[in-house]
Amino acid sequence: MKILDYADREMLAMGLADVLVSALKNALLTHDAVSFVVPGGTTPGPIFDSLCAADLDWARVHVMLSDERWVPSDHERSNAKLLRERLFVNRAADAQFVPFHMDGQTPDTAAPMVSEQLADKMPISLLLLGMGADMHTASLFPGAVGLAAMLADNAPLVVPVSVEGQEPRISFSGPALGGAMAKHLVIYGDEKRQALENARNLDAEQAPIRAVLDGLTVHWAE
Repeated sequence: MKILDYADREMLAMGLADVLVSALKNALLTHDAVSFVVPGGTTPGPIFDSLCAADLDWARVHVMLSDERWVPSDHERSNAKLLRERLFVNRAADAQFVPFHMDGQTPDTAAPMVSEQLADKMPISLLLLGMGADMHTASLFPGAVGLAAMLADNAPLVVPVSVEGQEPRISFSGPALGGAMAKHLVIYGDEKRQALENARNLDAEQAPIRAVLDGLTVHWAE
């Protein structure tokens, strides 16, 4: 794991967008298509604002979310809605989006179908993640029901997630995320930086971010 410090969040968003563009272009040189996994939430919006104008062959980029709340795609808390509004504009509108949410299904019934759908797009070519102060990443939360199975080497690609007090979710599993060819994490503030340092001395059930630490590049600003 290596940590890159930026002067401020605006510089991080622009600098990280450049890093991701270079990684995508390099991957496209040797592959007909590449898989690009991104987080939802509030953190990546400014990064997407820079990334969406990148001059690359977006039609060959399969974009997937690291995780999704089980709400309709037009719901205010849908991560897919964020992508439509902040990433799939400008040149990146040509990207191929692979959604997780399926109308009429639940996370439990959809997860095996999504896993099968994504099998030929693995391993992940380029991974961008966020992390909470509780050291969760994607929807792999400490205390989630069945977390050990989600982190196990034999976990399916995509798993349903149940966390008390939150909407049902669906998420890439620990090994699916950890097996990405290139991994990047964006975090802001001293609290999350300290949480990341703490995670290095904990097991993955206490700190699920541990699942992706090997080979990870961390992008940090105050």
